[in-house]
Amino acid sequence: MTAANRARLGWSELPEHVRAAVQEILGDRVVEAVSQPGGYSPGSADRVRTATGRRAFVKAVNPARNPDSPRLHRTEAQVAAVLPASAPTPRLLGCHDDGDWVALVFTDVDGRHPATPWRTDELTAVLAALAAMAVALTPAPVPQVPTAAERLAHDFGGWHRIAADPPATLDPWARAHLDELRAAADRGLAALTGDTLCHLDIRSDNLLVDAAGAVTVVDWPWACRGPAWLDTALLLVNVRLHGGHDTEALLRRLPLTADVDPDVLTGTYAGLAGFFTDGARRPAPANIPTVRAFQQAQGDALLPWLAARLS
Repeated sequence: MTAANRARLGWSELPEHVRAAVQEILGDRVVEAVSQPGGYSPGSADRVRTATGRRAFVKAVNPARNPDSPRLHRTEAQVAAVLPASAPTPRLLGCHDDGDWVALVFTDVDGRHPATPWRTDELTAVLAALAAMAVALTPAPVPQVPTAAERLAHDFGGWHRIAADPPATLDPWARAHLDELRAAADRGLAALTGDTLCHLDIRSDNLLVDAAGAVTVVDWPWACRGPAWLDTALLLVNVRLHGGHDTEALLRRLPLTADVDPDVLTGTYAGLAGFFTDGARRPAPANIPTVRAFQQAQGDALLPWLAARLS
């Protein structure tokens, strides 16, 4: 489930000085810009073409759109600048940061998001790309990023917050198993150790597949150091959400997850389910109106899986 952010800005709505700075990075005048659908950023997201035919992808935001988004863009710029060429990611061409607006300029990827429900061929290609990415990003080339446990510490506390203040709409199975869910999430968080640079937000709208089937992983503001299997495990949340594949069988078969302690995987999914369930009841962030429904859908998709794994 991905939804276009209807609050997204277009290229022409960016301030003139921001557009000028992007064009300076590109060394040419932008003559065409096509806003890209999907995702949850409240800023712009455009594939652009210059007068001489150069193509790039540009995204820009300021605090007036959302107070947290400029920080995420700055973090992504730091990560993207040092990602190795062997990783299946776009290259950062430049960054404009005037203290208010932050604009990132990347190489253009002529691709589309994988179809959902997931097609078997595209899922196979993405899983192979994630396995190759884990190799390319171990050891982590960005040592200053937080660990996965640091990045997810608050998120994985979701069941503790729910237990302290259960919503009336809480799933009956979850309500009856709050102690188990809290304990599992705590175990999962403690096990998120490793020295692989993880994307931490792997889902269909952060992936592009080109005509040849090559996969590119985009949007890196949540990068962290963690276990090599983490991004693959996270992708299966999106697969589970959209249906059509046996995620339990995939966990057991895939090289990156097959040998992981099942309790650790269960704990990871418990932590994520708590984060989604707790987050879904919060007010929507500024100019990101669809994210709470998406969190609820992910939590709802995970709970039956957890019920089976914890039984």
